Amino acid sequence: MTLNQILFANISALILLYFVYKHTGFKKIKSCYGMFFTKKYWTNYNTVEFLSWGAKAIIIIPGLIFGISLWYLFFLTLLTSLALIWASNKKLLPTLVGFNTIWTWISCMVLAQHIIK
Repeated sequence: MTLNQILFANISALILLYFVYKHTGFKKIKSCYGMFFTKKYWTNYNTVEFLSWGAKAIIIIPGLIFGISLWYLFFLTLLTSLALIWASNKKLLPTLVGFNTIWTWISCMVLAQHIIK
């Protein structure tokens, strides 16, 4: 990415997030993020969800922004996606189950491309 692209992307994101956060309420957003720092938040399914999102971010950010494929990390997304479908019995939301079902398939597809030559 060029410096202009990085500046444009970051400034755009900050402006857009400012308006969404303002509409939602800065106190609500702060309270939401504050949940990370409470022991009550870290239930088994919230911990699995956090690890799953982190694993996906580790793959998506270098891949989409920098064109770097960290294919071996798809083992982690495969495991965390399956664990999150299992853990979602507490928050049985179709978007959560569907999203992680798709990520399980994506992980298998990428791993197959690199393992089976």
